[in-house]
Amino acid sequence: MSHVKLWNQCLKVIKDNVSDVAYDTWFTPIVPLAYKDNQFVLQVPSQFFYEYIEEKYIDLLQKTLYREVGEGTQLKYRIIMDKATQTVTDIPSTKSTAYERTITQVEDKSKAIHNPFEKSSLKEIDPQLNYNYTLDSFIEGKANKLARIAAESIAANPGDTAFNPLFLHGQSGVGKTHLVHAIGVAIKQKFPAKRVLYVSANLFQIQYTEAVRRNTFNDFLNFYQTIDVLIIDDIHEFFGKTGTQNTFFHIFNHLHQSRKQIILTCDRSPAMIQGMEQRLLTRFKWGLTAELEKPDIELRKNILLNKIYRDGLEISDEVIDYIAKNVTENVRDLEGVIVSLLAHSMLTNVPIDLKLAEKVVSKLVSVKPVSLSVEKIRDLVCSHFNLEIDAILTSSRKREVVQARQIAMYLSKQYTKNSLSSIGQTIGKRDHATVLHACKQVNDLISTDKSFRNSVLEIEAKLKN
Repeated sequence: MSHVKLWNQCLKVIKDNVSDVAYDTWFTPIVPLAYKDNQFVLQVPSQFFYEYIEEKYIDLLQKTLYREVGEGTQLKYRIIMDKATQTVTDIPSTKSTAYERTITQVEDKSKAIHNPFEKSSLKEIDPQLNYNYTLDSFIEGKANKLARIAAESIAANPGDTAFNPLFLHGQSGVGKTHLVHAIGVAIKQKFPAKRVLYVSANLFQIQYTEAVRRNTFNDFLNFYQTIDVLIIDDIHEFFGKTGTQNTFFHIFNHLHQSRKQIILTCDRSPAMIQGMEQRLLTRFKWGLTAELEKPDIELRKNILLNKIYRDGLEISDEVIDYIAKNVTENVRDLEGVIVSLLAHSMLTNVPIDLKLAEKVVSKLVSVKPVSLSVEKIRDLVCSHFNLEIDAILTSSRKREVVQARQIAMYLSKQYTKNSLSSIGQTIGKRDHATVLHACKQVNDLISTDKSFRNSVLEIEAKLKN
Protein backbone atom coordinates (compact mmCIF):
# COMPACT_ATOMS: atom_id res chain seq x y z
CA MET A 1 0.00 0.00 0.00
CA SER A 2 1.33 3.50 -0.88
CA HIS A 3 2.39 5.94 1.82
CA VAL A 4 -0.49 8.27 0.82
CA LYS A 5 -3.12 5.56 1.38
CA LEU A 6 -1.49 4.57 4.65
CA TRP A 7 -1.56 8.18 5.83
CA ASN A 8 -5.21 8.56 4.81
CA GLN A 9 -6.03 5.53 6.96
CA CYS A 10 -4.17 7.17 9.83
CA LEU A 11 -6.14 10.39 9.31
CA LYS A 12 -9.42 8.52 9.69
CA VAL A 13 -8.33 7.31 13.12
CA ILE A 14 -6.95 10.69 14.15
CA LYS A 15 -10.11 12.53 13.08
CA ASP A 16 -12.16 10.38 15.47
CA ASN A 17 -9.91 11.37 18.37
CA VAL A 18 -9.50 15.15 18.01
CA SER A 19 -11.81 18.13 17.52
CA ASP A 20 -12.60 19.37 14.01
CA VAL A 21 -10.65 22.59 14.66
CA ALA A 22 -7.59 20.68 15.89
CA TYR A 23 -7.79 18.29 12.95
CA ASP A 24 -8.03 21.09 10.37
CA THR A 25 -5.28 23.12 12.04
CA TRP A 26 -2.71 20.44 12.89
CA PHE A 27 -3.28 17.43 10.64
CA THR A 28 -4.77 18.66 7.35
CA PRO A 29 -1.58 20.65 6.47
CA ILE A 30 0.64 17.55 6.96
CA VAL A 31 1.86 15.99 3.71
CA PRO A 32 2.96 12.31 3.63
CA LEU A 33 6.19 12.04 1.65
CA ALA A 34 7.45 8.47 1.95
CA TYR A 35 7.33 5.18 3.80
CA LYS A 36 10.49 3.11 3.42
CA ASP A 37 12.61 0.88 5.66
CA ASN A 38 10.02 1.11 8.43
CA GLN A 39 10.32 4.93 8.46
CA PHE A 40 7.37 7.23 7.74
CA VAL A 41 8.27 10.75 6.55
CA LEU A 42 5.77 13.59 7.05
CA GLN A 43 6.23 17.15 5.78
CA VAL A 44 5.06 19.93 8.16
CA PRO A 45 4.85 23.68 7.42
CA SER A 46 7.21 25.04 10.10
CA GLN A 47 9.49 24.42 13.05
CA PHE A 48 6.81 25.36 15.57
CA PHE A 49 4.29 23.11 13.83
CA TYR A 50 6.67 20.16 14.39
CA GLU A 51 7.29 21.16 18.04
CA TYR A 52 3.56 21.49 18.73
CA ILE A 53 2.73 18.10 17.18
CA GLU A 54 5.54 16.49 19.22
CA GLU A 55 4.25 18.02 22.43
CA LYS A 56 0.49 17.67 22.04
CA TYR A 57 -0.24 14.82 19.66
CA ILE A 58 2.79 12.51 19.49
CA ASP A 59 1.15 9.75 21.57
CA LEU A 60 -1.91 9.68 19.30
CA LEU A 61 0.23 9.90 16.17
CA GLN A 62 2.63 7.15 17.25
CA LYS A 63 -0.15 4.76 18.32
CA THR A 64 -2.01 5.39 15.06
CA LEU A 65 1.10 4.68 12.97
CA TYR A 66 1.69 1.44 14.93
CA ARG A 67 -1.91 0.39 14.34
CA GLU A 68 -2.28 1.33 10.66
CA VAL A 69 1.28 1.06 9.33
CA GLY A 70 2.99 -1.41 11.61
CA GLU A 71 4.50 -1.92 15.06
CA GLY A 72 7.78 -0.08 15.50
CA THR A 73 7.21 2.41 12.67
CA GLN A 74 9.73 5.25 13.00
CA LEU A 75 8.47 8.80 12.45
CA LYS A 76 10.49 11.52 10.71
CA TYR A 77 9.44 15.12 9.98
CA ARG A 78 10.52 17.18 6.98
CA ILE A 79 10.32 20.82 8.01
CA ILE A 80 10.09 23.76 5.62
CA MET A 81 12.68 26.17 7.05
CA ASP A 82 12.61 28.84 4.34
CA LYS A 83 9.75 29.11 1.86
CA ALA A 84 11.59 31.49 -0.44
CA THR A 85 14.47 29.09 -1.08
CA GLN A 86 12.49 25.90 -0.35
CA THR A 87 15.07 24.95 2.29
CA VAL A 88 14.00 21.91 4.31
CA THR A 89 15.44 19.84 7.15
CA ASP A 90 14.66 16.32 8.36
CA ILE A 91 14.21 15.69 12.07
CA PRO A 92 13.29 12.32 13.62
CA SER A 93 10.58 12.23 16.26
CA THR A 94 12.19 12.81 19.66
CA LYS A 95 9.41 11.27 21.73
CA SER A 96 7.87 7.84 22.16
CA THR A 97 5.05 6.23 24.09
CA ALA A 98 7.03 3.13 25.03
CA TYR A 99 9.21 3.11 28.14
CA GLU A 100 11.73 0.67 26.74
CA ARG A 101 12.35 2.88 23.69
CA THR A 102 12.87 5.93 25.90
CA ILE A 103 15.31 4.08 28.10
CA THR A 104 17.35 2.85 25.14
CA GLN A 105 17.83 6.46 24.05
CA VAL A 106 19.91 6.91 27.22
CA GLU A 107 21.93 3.76 26.54
CA ASP A 108 24.73 2.94 24.17
CA LYS A 109 22.56 2.39 21.11
CA SER A 110 25.03 -0.01 19.51
CA LYS A 111 24.56 -2.62 22.28
CA ALA A 112 21.62 -4.67 23.45
CA ILE A 113 21.85 -4.24 27.23
CA HIS A 114 19.25 -5.67 29.57
CA ASN A 115 20.03 -3.19 32.35
CA PRO A 116 19.65 0.43 31.13
CA PHE A 117 21.74 1.81 34.01
CA GLU A 118 24.75 -0.46 33.64
CA LYS A 119 27.94 1.63 33.84
CA SER A 120 29.33 0.34 30.57
CA SER A 121 26.53 2.23 28.76
CA LEU A 122 27.38 5.60 30.29
CA LYS A 123 30.12 6.55 27.84
CA GLU A 124 27.70 7.70 25.17
CA ILE A 125 24.53 8.86 26.81
CA ASP A 126 22.04 10.83 24.76
CA PRO A 127 21.37 14.15 26.58
CA GLN A 128 17.73 14.06 25.38
CA LEU A 129 17.96 17.72 24.40
CA ASN A 130 15.97 19.51 21.74
CA TYR A 131 18.69 21.29 19.77
CA ASN A 132 16.12 23.62 18.21
CA TYR A 133 15.82 25.33 21.60
CA THR A 134 18.76 27.73 21.94
CA LEU A 135 19.57 30.82 23.97
CA ASP A 136 19.59 32.82 20.73
CA SER A 137 16.00 31.82 19.96
CA PHE A 138 14.83 32.54 23.53
CA ILE A 139 13.42 36.07 23.31
CA GLU A 140 14.32 38.16 26.35
CA GLY A 141 11.99 40.60 28.10
CA LYS A 142 11.17 41.93 31.55
CA ALA A 143 9.16 38.79 32.29
CA ASN A 144 12.16 36.44 31.97
CA LYS A 145 15.27 38.63 32.26
CA LEU A 146 16.57 37.19 35.57
CA ALA A 147 16.14 33.60 34.39
CA ARG A 148 17.88 34.42 31.09
CA ILE A 149 20.88 36.00 32.86
CA ALA A 150 21.20 32.97 35.14
CA ALA A 151 20.97 30.64 32.15
CA GLU A 152 23.85 32.36 30.37
CA SER A 153 25.98 32.24 33.51
CA ILE A 154 25.32 28.53 34.04
CA ALA A 155 26.00 27.74 30.39
CA ALA A 156 29.44 29.35 30.76
CA ASN A 157 30.34 27.68 34.08
CA PRO A 158 28.00 24.78 34.95
CA GLY A 159 28.19 23.87 38.65
CA ASP A 160 30.54 26.76 39.46
CA THR A 161 28.05 29.60 39.95
CA ALA A 162 25.80 30.66 42.77
CA PHE A 163 22.87 29.42 40.68
CA ASN A 164 23.00 25.78 41.78
CA PRO A 165 20.37 24.55 41.81
CA LEU A 166 18.52 26.76 39.36
CA PHE A 167 14.81 26.51 40.16
CA LEU A 168 12.60 27.98 37.42
CA HIS A 169 8.89 28.33 38.01
CA GLY A 170 5.92 29.80 36.18
CA GLN A 171 2.67 28.82 34.55
CA SER A 172 2.56 26.53 31.54
CA GLY A 173 3.75 28.02 28.27
CA VAL A 174 5.99 30.84 29.54
CA GLY A 175 9.22 29.28 28.25
CA LYS A 176 10.63 27.16 31.09
CA THR A 177 11.22 24.06 28.98
CA HIS A 178 12.72 26.10 26.14
CA LEU A 179 15.18 27.77 28.51
CA VAL A 180 16.39 24.60 30.25
CA HIS A 181 16.91 22.85 26.91
CA ALA A 182 18.81 25.93 25.71
CA ILE A 183 21.10 25.77 28.76
CA GLY A 184 21.81 22.11 28.09
CA VAL A 185 22.48 22.75 24.40
CA ALA A 186 24.88 25.61 25.20
CA ILE A 187 26.77 23.46 27.73
CA LYS A 188 27.14 20.57 25.29
CA GLN A 189 28.47 22.94 22.66
CA LYS A 190 31.07 24.43 25.02
CA PHE A 191 31.84 21.27 27.02
CA PRO A 192 31.17 18.27 24.73
CA ALA A 193 32.55 15.77 27.25
CA LYS A 194 30.12 16.73 30.00
CA ARG A 195 27.27 14.33 30.67
CA VAL A 196 24.14 16.44 30.30
CA LEU A 197 20.73 14.83 30.74
CA TYR A 198 17.28 16.32 30.32
CA VAL A 199 14.50 14.18 31.78
CA SER A 200 10.89 14.88 32.69
CA ALA A 201 9.85 14.18 36.26
CA ASN A 202 7.34 11.69 34.89
CA LEU A 203 10.05 9.71 33.07
CA PHE A 204 12.29 9.81 36.13
CA GLN A 205 9.40 8.34 38.14
CA ILE A 206 8.89 5.58 35.54
CA GLN A 207 12.60 4.75 35.54
CA TYR A 208 12.69 4.60 39.32
CA THR A 209 9.66 2.27 39.42
CA GLU A 210 11.18 0.00 36.76
CA ALA A 211 14.52 -0.08 38.59
CA VAL A 212 12.81 -1.21 41.79
CA ARG A 213 10.79 -3.82 39.89
CA ARG A 214 13.86 -5.18 38.10
CA ASN A 215 16.00 -5.08 41.25
CA THR A 216 18.45 -2.65 39.59
CA PHE A 217 17.96 0.25 41.99
CA ASN A 218 21.66 0.65 42.81
CA ASP A 219 22.52 0.86 39.13
CA PHE A 220 19.77 3.45 38.66
CA LEU A 221 21.23 5.50 41.52
CA ASN A 222 24.79 5.15 40.20
CA PHE A 223 23.67 6.21 36.72
CA TYR A 224 22.19 9.50 37.90
CA GLN A 225 25.11 10.21 40.22
CA THR A 226 27.45 10.29 37.19
CA ILE A 227 25.55 13.11 35.45
CA ASP A 228 27.35 16.48 35.21
CA VAL A 229 24.27 18.57 34.40
CA LEU A 230 20.90 17.15 35.45
CA ILE A 231 17.79 18.90 34.15
CA ILE A 232 14.45 17.73 35.55
CA ASP A 233 11.32 19.26 34.04
CA ASP A 234 8.01 19.57 35.96
CA ILE A 235 9.37 18.60 39.37
CA HIS A 236 5.86 19.11 40.78
CA GLU A 237 5.03 15.64 39.45
CA PHE A 238 7.04 14.26 42.40
CA PHE A 239 4.31 15.56 44.74
CA GLY A 240 3.15 12.81 47.08
CA LYS A 241 5.61 10.20 45.70
CA THR A 242 7.67 9.41 48.79
CA GLY A 243 9.93 6.75 47.27
CA THR A 244 10.83 8.92 44.27
CA GLN A 245 11.48 11.93 46.53
CA ASN A 246 13.78 9.93 48.82
CA THR A 247 15.78 8.67 45.85
CA PHE A 248 16.04 12.11 44.27
CA PHE A 249 17.15 13.51 47.65
CA HIS A 250 20.23 11.24 47.60
CA ILE A 251 20.96 12.03 43.94
CA PHE A 252 20.60 15.76 44.60
CA ASN A 253 22.99 15.63 47.59
CA HIS A 254 25.61 13.69 45.67
CA LEU A 255 25.51 15.97 42.60
CA HIS A 256 25.48 19.18 44.60
CA GLN A 257 28.38 18.09 46.79
CA SER A 258 30.28 17.13 43.63
CA ARG A 259 29.63 20.62 42.20
CA LYS A 260 27.47 19.23 39.42
CA GLN A 261 24.77 21.48 38.00
CA ILE A 262 21.11 20.83 38.85
CA ILE A 263 18.29 22.59 36.98
CA LEU A 264 14.63 22.15 37.92
CA THR A 265 11.34 23.51 36.61
CA CYS A 266 8.01 23.69 38.39
CA ASP A 267 4.59 25.24 37.93
CA ARG A 268 4.85 27.10 41.26
CA SER A 269 7.45 28.56 43.62
CA PRO A 270 8.98 26.39 46.39
CA ALA A 271 6.95 28.33 48.96
CA MET A 272 3.71 27.18 47.28
CA ILE A 273 4.65 23.50 46.94
CA GLN A 274 2.71 20.93 48.95
CA GLY A 275 3.27 17.18 49.10
CA MET A 276 7.06 17.49 48.93
CA GLU A 277 9.47 16.60 51.74
CA GLN A 278 10.73 19.63 53.62
CA ARG A 279 14.37 18.58 53.28
CA LEU A 280 13.98 18.67 49.48
CA LEU A 281 12.20 22.03 49.52
CA THR A 282 15.06 23.44 51.59
CA ARG A 283 17.57 22.27 48.99
CA PHE A 284 15.55 23.72 46.14
CA LYS A 285 16.19 27.16 47.70
CA TRP A 286 19.96 26.76 47.99
CA GLY A 287 20.64 28.36 44.62
CA LEU A 288 18.50 30.73 42.57
CA THR A 289 14.72 30.66 42.34
CA ALA A 290 13.55 32.60 39.31
CA GLU A 291 10.04 33.11 38.02
CA LEU A 292 9.17 33.30 34.34
CA GLU A 293 6.15 35.58 34.29
CA LYS A 294 3.47 36.03 31.68
CA PRO A 295 5.01 38.00 28.79
CA ASP A 296 4.16 41.71 28.65
CA ILE A 297 2.94 43.26 25.41
CA GLU A 298 6.43 44.31 24.26
CA LEU A 299 7.78 40.78 24.74
CA ARG A 300 4.71 39.29 23.06
CA LYS A 301 5.29 41.47 19.99
CA ASN A 302 8.98 40.52 19.84
CA ILE A 303 8.10 36.83 20.10
CA LEU A 304 5.59 37.18 17.27
CA LEU A 305 8.06 39.08 15.09
CA ASN A 306 10.74 36.44 15.69
CA LYS A 307 8.32 33.63 14.85
CA ILE A 308 7.15 35.39 11.69
CA TYR A 309 10.74 36.02 10.59
CA ARG A 310 11.75 32.39 11.22
CA ASP A 311 8.84 31.07 9.19
CA GLY A 312 9.32 33.57 6.35
CA LEU A 313 5.80 34.99 6.70
CA GLU A 314 4.46 38.44 5.87
CA ILE A 315 2.00 39.71 8.48
CA SER A 316 1.02 43.36 8.91
CA ASP A 317 1.79 45.39 12.04
CA GLU A 318 -1.95 45.77 12.54
CA VAL A 319 -2.41 41.99 12.84
CA ILE A 320 0.65 41.64 15.09
CA ASP A 321 -0.67 44.36 17.41
CA TYR A 322 -4.09 42.71 17.57
CA ILE A 323 -2.64 39.30 18.46
CA ALA A 324 -0.24 40.74 21.05
CA LYS A 325 -3.04 42.67 22.76
CA ASN A 326 -5.46 39.76 22.93
CA VAL A 327 -3.28 36.67 23.39
CA THR A 328 -1.76 37.44 26.77
CA GLU A 329 -1.32 34.24 28.74
CA ASN A 330 1.70 32.42 27.34
CA VAL A 331 4.18 31.97 24.51
CA ARG A 332 2.64 28.74 23.21
CA ASP A 333 -0.67 30.49 22.56
CA LEU A 334 1.12 33.23 20.61
CA GLU A 335 2.97 30.79 18.39
CA GLY A 336 -0.14 28.64 18.08
CA VAL A 337 -2.07 31.60 16.70
CA ILE A 338 0.57 32.16 14.00
CA VAL A 339 0.45 28.50 12.99
CA SER A 340 -3.36 28.54 12.96
CA LEU A 341 -3.38 31.71 10.87
CA LEU A 342 -1.07 30.07 8.37
CA ALA A 343 -3.16 26.90 8.28
CA HIS A 344 -6.46 28.77 7.85
CA SER A 345 -4.95 30.99 5.17
CA MET A 346 -3.73 27.97 3.17
CA LEU A 347 -6.93 25.96 3.61
CA THR A 348 -9.34 28.76 2.71
CA ASN A 349 -7.07 30.65 0.29
CA VAL A 350 -7.59 33.99 2.06
CA PRO A 351 -4.93 36.55 3.06
CA ILE A 352 -3.70 36.85 6.65
CA ASP A 353 -5.45 40.07 7.60
CA LEU A 354 -7.14 41.51 10.67
CA LYS A 355 -10.45 39.81 9.87
CA LEU A 356 -8.83 36.37 9.77
CA ALA A 357 -6.81 37.16 12.91
CA GLU A 358 -9.97 38.09 14.80
CA LYS A 359 -11.61 34.85 13.71
CA VAL A 360 -8.65 32.64 14.68
CA VAL A 361 -7.91 34.39 17.98
CA SER A 362 -11.56 34.21 19.07
CA LYS A 363 -11.42 30.40 18.76
CA LEU A 364 -8.22 30.04 20.76
CA VAL A 365 -8.64 32.59 23.53
CA SER A 366 -11.43 34.56 25.13
CA VAL A 367 -11.30 38.03 23.59
CA LYS A 368 -12.72 40.68 25.89
CA PRO A 369 -14.92 43.06 23.92
CA VAL A 370 -13.97 46.72 24.13
CA SER A 371 -16.65 48.67 26.00
CA LEU A 372 -17.44 51.76 23.95
CA SER A 373 -20.08 54.47 24.09
CA VAL A 374 -21.14 57.07 21.53
CA GLU A 375 -19.82 59.76 23.88
CA LYS A 376 -16.39 58.12 24.11
CA ILE A 377 -16.15 57.76 20.33
CA ARG A 378 -17.31 61.36 19.79
CA ASP A 379 -14.72 62.69 22.26
CA LEU A 380 -11.91 60.60 20.74
CA VAL A 381 -12.71 61.82 17.22
CA CYS A 382 -12.65 65.42 18.42
CA SER A 383 -9.33 64.85 20.16
CA HIS A 384 -7.85 63.30 17.01
CA PHE A 385 -8.79 66.35 14.90
CA ASN A 386 -7.99 68.88 17.68
CA LEU A 387 -11.59 70.08 17.80
CA GLU A 388 -13.68 71.20 20.74
CA ILE A 389 -16.50 68.74 21.46
CA ASP A 390 -19.02 71.55 21.08
CA ALA A 391 -17.86 72.07 17.49
CA ILE A 392 -19.46 68.91 16.09
CA LEU A 393 -22.60 69.49 18.15
CA THR A 394 -23.27 72.70 16.27
CA SER A 395 -24.65 73.16 12.75
CA SER A 396 -21.25 74.27 11.43
CA ARG A 397 -20.65 73.32 7.78
CA LYS A 398 -16.88 73.69 7.92
CA ARG A 399 -15.26 70.77 6.11
CA GLU A 400 -13.15 69.57 9.07
CA VAL A 401 -16.14 69.76 11.42
CA VAL A 402 -18.47 67.94 9.04
CA GLN A 403 -15.99 65.13 8.45
CA ALA A 404 -15.32 64.72 12.17
CA ARG A 405 -19.06 64.60 12.85
CA GLN A 406 -19.60 62.01 10.11
CA ILE A 407 -16.69 59.84 11.29
CA ALA A 408 -18.05 59.92 14.85
CA MET A 409 -21.43 58.73 13.57
CA TYR A 410 -19.87 56.07 11.34
CA LEU A 411 -17.72 54.62 14.15
CA SER A 412 -20.60 54.78 16.62
CA LYS A 413 -22.67 52.64 14.25
CA GLN A 414 -19.74 50.20 13.88
CA TYR A 415 -18.76 49.87 17.53
CA THR A 416 -21.90 50.37 19.61
CA LYS A 417 -25.35 48.83 19.73
CA ASN A 418 -27.07 52.21 19.88
CA SER A 419 -29.84 52.92 17.40
CA LEU A 420 -29.31 55.41 14.58
CA SER A 421 -31.68 57.83 16.27
CA SER A 422 -29.76 57.57 19.55
CA ILE A 423 -26.43 58.17 17.78
CA GLY A 424 -27.86 61.19 15.97
CA GLN A 425 -29.26 62.69 19.17
CA THR A 426 -25.91 62.33 20.98
CA ILE A 427 -23.92 63.85 18.11
CA GLY A 428 -25.62 67.17 17.51
CA LYS A 429 -29.32 66.24 17.77
CA ARG A 430 -29.49 64.83 14.22
CA ASP A 431 -32.05 62.33 12.96
CA HIS A 432 -31.41 58.76 11.82
CA ALA A 433 -31.40 59.77 8.12
CA THR A 434 -28.46 62.11 8.78
CA VAL A 435 -26.56 59.25 10.43
CA LEU A 436 -27.20 56.96 7.44
CA HIS A 437 -25.99 59.67 5.07
CA ALA A 438 -22.87 60.20 7.20
CA CYS A 439 -22.05 56.45 7.12
CA LYS A 440 -22.40 56.40 3.33
CA GLN A 441 -20.16 59.44 2.95
CA VAL A 442 -17.47 57.92 5.18
CA ASN A 443 -17.59 54.59 3.32
CA ASP A 444 -17.17 56.41 0.00
CA LEU A 445 -14.23 58.46 1.24
CA ILE A 446 -12.51 55.41 2.76
CA SER A 447 -12.59 53.82 -0.68
CA THR A 448 -11.22 56.84 -2.55
CA ASP A 449 -9.21 59.03 -0.17
CA LYS A 450 -6.06 57.42 1.30
CA SER A 451 -5.44 60.22 3.80
CA PHE A 452 -9.03 60.04 5.03
CA ARG A 453 -8.85 56.24 5.27
CA ASN A 454 -5.67 56.44 7.35
CA SER A 455 -7.33 58.90 9.73
CA VAL A 456 -10.25 56.52 10.29
CA LEU A 457 -7.86 53.58 10.83
CA GLU A 458 -5.84 55.58 13.35
CA ILE A 459 -8.95 56.44 15.33
CA GLU A 460 -10.12 52.81 15.21
CA ALA A 461 -6.73 51.68 16.57
CA LYS A 462 -7.12 54.14 19.47
CA LEU A 463 -10.61 52.80 20.17
CA LYS A 464 -9.26 49.26 20.52
CA ASN A 465 -6.51 50.20 22.98
